[in-house]
Order: sequence, then structure tokens, then C-alpha cells
Amino acid sequence: MIENKLLLVERHDMRIGIPAEIMNRESRVAATPASVSSLVQDGHEVFFQAGAGAGANFYDEEYQQAGANVVDSAQEAWESADLILKIKEPLEEEYKYLHKDLVLFTYLHLAASKSLTQALMDSGCTALAYETVTDKNGGLPLLTPMSQVAGRLAVIEGSYHLKSTEGGRGVLLPGVPGTKPARVVVIGGGQVGASAVAMAAGLHAEVTVLDLDPQVLQHIDEQYQGRVRTQISDPVTIAEELLEADLVIGAVLIPGAAAPKLVTEDMVKDMKPGAVLVDVAIDQGGCFENSQKTSHDDPTFNLHGKVFYCVANMPGAVANTSTRALTTATLRYVREIAAKGVDEAFERIPGLRNGLMTRDGELHSEPVRQALNL
Repeated sequence: MIENKLLLVERHDMRIGIPAEIMNRESRVAATPASVSSLVQDGHEVFFQAGAGAGANFYDEEYQQAGANVVDSAQEAWESADLILKIKEPLEEEYKYLHKDLVLFTYLHLAASKSLTQALMDSGCTALAYETVTDKNGGLPLLTPMSQVAGRLAVIEGSYHLKSTEGGRGVLLPGVPGTKPARVVVIGGGQVGASAVAMAAGLHAEVTVLDLDPQVLQHIDEQYQGRVRTQISDPVTIAEELLEADLVIGAVLIPGAAAPKLVTEDMVKDMKPGAVLVDVAIDQGGCFENSQKTSHDDPTFNLHGKVFYCVANMPGAVANTSTRALTTATLRYVREIAAKGVDEAFERIPGLRNGLMTRDGELHSEPVRQALNL
């Protein structure tokens, strides 16, 4: 029996920490009990901060049953680990936990934060960003699940804030017989945009999508058989579409880089009073000129009589769905890193290397370097 226990201890290849998220109303957690069970069965030791999963309806008892060590504090989760799994980027009060021998795997969005980028570089840690990991086809497998959630939520939240009681135009997205449906303009036809289009079209709104890629627009046109209007995106066309828009969804992404500012203040001034603008690109700085980060506690601000919704962690509002969707995608990568180390994981999954942001004090992302002028 003693020999068996020693063998089990020796199988602990890596110590994995899962701290609770501290961003405003961020209830997602970086691993479900099922994924923790997989990691423990692989021979790793998991340190899970008590209560970290409660907001997503995953409870400490489930993590204990899965084999995790449930620890009382963030400090214990961070300092016990070689590999930290998170959802959102570290906030300033977490910078103290960063160090050279640590591997951090989470969403980072460094192009929007010079202070975080500098903190990661100063610490010497190896920081891997979910949002720039690619698959063999060049897709973004760890960003896609949250893009799909955010795209759907953008329409739900936009529709909510269109209500008169929320300062909006008082327009019901699908309308009713004898009235017009709301006009929804989606800027960007990628994962976020496609999900927003699906939701808005499903609610029988009048939908226009703008994108630079004719093939993206062709696919959307074929999918909806002409029921969704498609336009090549340029400043003049955006301005024209915004004049009639009730709800605008900013869904533009340049992987790892700052989002381009496509909706100017002058365009906003000319929009209908009470129109709503939802900037899903806010994690990367936002694609509306006047966007500024908001929170779930205070999600909107008013400018020129228009309502801006710029919550940086939208999927956190549906934490159970988001956690399940994300951890299903991340688990393969986590298992490789934990089993083989970062360098061998890069060899086995080449697209993981595109997630490398910082290591040994150096910044490895050219888009971030350009965005922050480093």
C-alpha cells in the first residue's frame, strides 16, 4: 500500500493552480470538475481556490470529488502552482503572483494593456494567450467559443437596452404585425458577427452585415437566402447604414492586435436618438471611436443621446454555458502543456506557439509590440 502511494505521488507531473476570477461580475472558471478529473487522472496535482466555480454553478465538493486540492485563498492557488489556468487577464492586484518559473494560460488581450504587458515581461513568466492560439486551418479554436457566446449576447443585451426604460429607442427587435422590425447593423462577419447575425435574424429583425471579405458576405447571403443584407465595409457605407440603425454590433477582430476604429464620433452624432451600440471588440480596445470599458454592474453610458454597451467580459454573464464551452476547447492544450511542458507542447500542437505572448522577459507578439509602440 505504501509503495502504491509513493507511485501516485511520483505521477504528479505538474502542479496546476485555478484561482477565482476577480474582474467585476466575472463568474466563469478555468476548469469544470470534469476537466479537473481528467488532469488528476493524468497524474497532475490541482490547486483550486474555494468558491471559484460557484458563480458558474460548479461547487467545491465537486472539485474535491474530482481530486482537486481545494485551497482557501488566491495566494495558495497561485503560489502552489507551476501552471496557472485563468479566464481573464491578471488584474493589478494579481501582478505580485507572477514570476519567472510560472506558466500562465488565459485570455490576455495585451494590445489593450501596456501595464499588463510590462508586468508580464518584468516577471519573466511564460504567458500564453487563448485568443491567438490557432488550429491547422488558421482558425482560433480557443477564441471561437467565447466569440459565439458574445455574438449571441450582443443581440440579447442590445435588445434589452433598446427598451425605453433603459434609455433606448423603445423598439422591439422583431416588431409586431403592423410595425417595422428593428434595424440591426453588424460590423464584421467573423465568429462574433456570424453569431450576432444568427440571433438577430432569428428574432426577425432587419439585419445588415458589413465585412471586407466578399467570400464571407457570399456565405452569409447563401446561408440566409437573401434575408440578410450584405455590404462591403468602408467608411461611407458604414456611415450610411448607421443612419437607419437601431442597434449596432461591433464585431471586428484582428487577432492579437488593437481593433480598428470604424465608427467615428461624427457617425454617432448622426444616428437616431436612443440607438444602441454594442462593442464586442472592447477587449482589444474597441472598434468605436468613443468606446470605453464598462462593467456588468454599470454596463452602459450615454453619448450624444446614444447608448453604448462596452462590457469587456460579456460571456461572464452566462458563466455556466461559457465555462463549459471554453474548457471543452482548452482541455486538450492544458493536458499537453502539463504532460510535456511548453516547448514540447509547441512541437505537438504547432498552433499553440501562436499563443506565446511573453517569456523570459521578452515580448513575442509583433501585433502587441506595434499596438503598444514597444
